[in-house]
Amino acid sequence: MTEISSMVITHSRASVEEMEEVWDGDLENILRDIYSNELVHECAVLKTCNRIEMYVVSNKGSSVMFQFAKKLGLSSNIIDFYDHEESIMHLLRLSSGLESMIIGEDQILGQIKDLYQVAKNLGTTGRTLDTAFSKAIQVGKRVRTETDINRGALSIASAAVDLAEDTVGDLKNKMVLVIGTGEMGTLVTRALSHREIELMYIANRTYAAAKKLADDMGGHAVHFDQIEENLKKADVVICATGAPHFVLRHEQVKKAMESREKALLLIDIANPRDIEPSIGTIPLVTLYNIDNLRVINEKNLEMRMEEAKKAQAIIDEEFGLLIRQYKRQRADHIISGMYAQYYRVRSQEKERALTKLGAYHTIGDIEQKIIDDMTNSIVNKILSEPTKALRDAAELCDDQMLDMAFRLFNVDRCNEKKRIKGELPPCSRKSE
Repeated sequence: MTEISSMVITHSRASVEEMEEVWDGDLENILRDIYSNELVHECAVLKTCNRIEMYVVSNKGSSVMFQFAKKLGLSSNIIDFYDHEESIMHLLRLSSGLESMIIGEDQILGQIKDLYQVAKNLGTTGRTLDTAFSKAIQVGKRVRTETDINRGALSIASAAVDLAEDTVGDLKNKMVLVIGTGEMGTLVTRALSHREIELMYIANRTYAAAKKLADDMGGHAVHFDQIEENLKKADVVICATGAPHFVLRHEQVKKAMESREKALLLIDIANPRDIEPSIGTIPLVTLYNIDNLRVINEKNLEMRMEEAKKAQAIIDEEFGLLIRQYKRQRADHIISGMYAQYYRVRSQEKERALTKLGAYHTIGDIEQKIIDDMTNSIVNKILSEPTKALRDAAELCDDQMLDMAFRLFNVDRCNEKKRIKGELPPCSRKSE
């Protein structure tokens, strides 16, 4: 049976190092790689700083995911494999912020939209994933509208700033250097600007980008080749670039520390990491990464448990509607074929009747419309009950009745072949 299967690797089971080892390639290349498997009819990939998730539509999805994990050399200890309904529930919880490291954070919803669009643009999605992701995005918006799950919610970026304050104290008179001006770097500088920090410096490989962000957030731009000089003065450095390599290296930081006596806090929220791990062994240097933000999340979770319950109630309601929608869609191709066939007969018989009547007298527009409306109404009324019965059968996964409908109404079997190939939606039996 063609259904959604997923392979999920997140902060809950994998460390930063383990997630880095999963895959550091181009998103479009990995989508093409998965889609090239003849058993895969649709696929989408979500990759953020603390999760890598792969969704496929296949009649052998579990086998495909296991083989792909084996190909990547992944340990099963860090992977969750989900079947159709588990994948859907996880996706709805994810879009609502309940699966995030920082419960209720808003950033994940935008990331889902963007990453799903990449797959859609590449042509690796179809009706099944389109339905799931559209519902997930809708549910994510509804949860944030009807609950306070994201009120004062922390992002990874603001959690990094909170971690800095917990470690070095009030940041107002501290010098903070932010490296990176992308989405995460922008969130960091925004979080810092709310702390009214006077000494905020922003560095980026493209100086113009650093200058623009610094002007917007009330900071000071730094040329990338001046980072080492600023390391000698900074109290806190937060790295959030998209570089595929280390931005700060051991020798670079060691040299900067030789000319200072005060401690230096480094926080790395990039994936892959920006800061060489061995830097944490340098005297007076404290290095934190995403794994250390789990403590912040635990505090955040305690405050949000009640709102999380409300969010889960919405998710459960929408989940039931989505599963029902999938099941009812199974009958749609039979019903559309049935109606198309009967409307062809209606059209032929209408024309024959008009021709016969025309032999006796002129048929005006009013008469033609009356006959057209009448034949339409007859077909719709005849097929009304079979349509309801077929949709009910699909909800109950009554394959025997659906198969009988194919033969009874002589519907083209090529539509069924499309469903098997994944071009039409699946039916899950778990809710029976």
